[in-house]
Amino acid sequence: MERKETQLRDYGPEPLVVNIERVSEINPNYRTILWTGEHLQVSLMSIKVGGDIGLEVHHDVDQFIRIVSGYGLVKLGPSKDNLTLQKRVDRDYAVMVPAGTWHNIINVGNRPLKLYTIYAPPEHPFGTIHKTKEIAEEEEGH
Repeated sequence: MERKETQLRDYGPEPLVVNIERVSEINPNYRTILWTGEHLQVSLMSIKVGGDIGLEVHHDVDQFIRIVSGYGLVKLGPSKDNLTLQKRVDRDYAVMVPAGTWHNIINVGNRPLKLYTIYAPPEHPFGTIHKTKEIAEEEEGH
């Protein structure tokens, strides 16, 4: 991805050098897959004010989440009814979510919460773009 290029799409599995903060900030979509490889995947996310990622668990996927801008509340735990770790986060916080851990991030700020997440192995089909959380849930059968 060249510096002046702003097309957000899946560039994997080709090598990619990118300013991850800049592309995270310009991403207008709930989810934009930026890169899919054989063993990991990078997704940009924009969570609307008052919105959330949605309480979920990935049984066979470890996840790394980094907040680029905005304010969030992270909830993690062994079951959806037992979210034992809760932490307010903002710019530069990172969250490591082991496979099998229930998790959610809620936007508690007054502007979109911008973040990127790394899934290992990949979680979504190559090239996935979901403009809204509602579209994502519909496509994923939630």
